[in-house]
Parts: sequence; C-alpha cells; structure tokens
Amino acid sequence: MTQYPRRALVASPTAPAQVARAELADAWDWCPLEEADLVVALGGDGFMLQTLHLLLERRRALVPVFGMNLGTVGFLMNEWRRHDLDGRIERARAFKVTPLTATATGNDGRVHTFPAINEVSLLRETRQTAKLEVRINDRIVLDELSCDGILVATPAGSTAYNLSAHGPILPLGSQMLALTPISAFRPRRWRGAILPDRTRVSLRVLDAAKRPVSAVADQREIRDVAQVDIALDRARELTLLFDPEHALDDRITMEQFVA
Repeated sequence: MTQYPRRALVASPTAPAQVARAELADAWDWCPLEEADLVVALGGDGFMLQTLHLLLERRRALVPVFGMNLGTVGFLMNEWRRHDLDGRIERARAFKVTPLTATATGNDGRVHTFPAINEVSLLRETRQTAKLEVRINDRIVLDELSCDGILVATPAGSTAYNLSAHGPILPLGSQMLALTPISAFRPRRWRGAILPDRTRVSLRVLDAAKRPVSAVADQREIRDVAQVDIALDRARELTLLFDPEHALDDRITMEQFVA
C-alpha cells in the first residue's frame, strides 16, 4: 500500500499549471487539502511558498509537499513529468524546512505574528534611509544601522532575496541563519553575520515617524513597524519531497559555484 493514500492536488492559476492539473485530474482519487496526507503542488517557487503558508495557516504543517515546476526557476520544485508520479513519490527524499516566526509591533501598538519560510526583511518606505537598532539575544550589537533595510534568512531562503542582497548561502542542516543588510550606509563596511539558528534577532526602528519601515515575511507585508522580533519556529517544521536526483541540499550547495 502506498505511503500516502490520501492526496490533494493544488495548482497555480497560470495556464501551464492549470493544463497540468487537468492532465493529472484522473490520475488519482484526489481529496480536499484538509483530508490529505500528501500535497502535490503544480507551479513555481512562489506558488510553493503559498502552499506551505496555507498548510501553516490550516495547522497542517506535518503534511509533506511534492512540487512540480511549471513556473520559472523552480528551485523548490521537481521537474514536471506526468508519468510515474506514484513511483516518484515513493522514491522521494524528504527535506525538513523550519520557518521563522516574526512578531512585529506597529507604531500604533498593534502586534502582528506571522511565519516566514525564506526570510523576514525590513525595508524603508520612503526615500530616506532606515535607521535600525540590532539586538542579538537581547544584546545590542549595532546601536544604529543606516540602510535600505535588513533581512534574516533561513538556509532554504538563503539563495533567494538574501543572495541578491549579497548574503551568504547556507547549506541545509547548517543550523544557521543569515543576517544580511540591504545597501548599508553606516557602518559602511558591515556585511552582515551568520548566526546560530537558536538566535533571537530584534530589530528596532529608530525615528520611526520620520523614517517609516515595513516588515515583509515572504509575501506578507506589515507597514509602519516599530520593532520586529524574529526566531526560528521549531514547532511548525515543514516537509518537502524531492526526486533523489534533484536534492535540495545539493542544489543549495552548488549555487555557491554559479558564475
């Protein structure tokens, strides 16, 4: 008997993903997401993040996801192939992805809590630079960072926005987080830090009324924040399934050698 007898099929609204969904519609007796013990996701990396966030919202984090790429990059996806889907799922390797939790306090005093699988970033809202205080485990390490922003990235997200901001690539299993400035002005030579993944990062906005800052967790944005506290959420670990020849850990490692 298959390891995952109850499967849900979800697809991006793009035309290629919808065509693929139609092709797979009769391949299995698909069930609703709420009843599934496996999700097959069709789309790109952005849609994979949406699917993982949906599982977190519905308290279904333990359900593994097998994605097939019908987007652009497809870093978090397997190759799209209609044939032998059962065999591929049975042979797939599982990789654990631990999300961050960001607790953002707004200038109005409201508190927002949300997860992030790739990264949590703080970004200036106006033409003026943001000024941030950076705390690590309740210790102030930078009393004033002038910048366009700053981000905290997981290993799974270290090849996304973090890499574009010249942050380090973190291998899966490294148990590290990347703290990466975005266009730092002062201190000009600070390039960020690699932190143990048990670290708590607190980012306080200085002069928030004059220099407003927004917080973005993957695809969700909270504007006009006063402080954001970030830590890994080990209670909501997610599982991605990959073909053996398309191992996520190896892809992340090899990104260090891409010219």
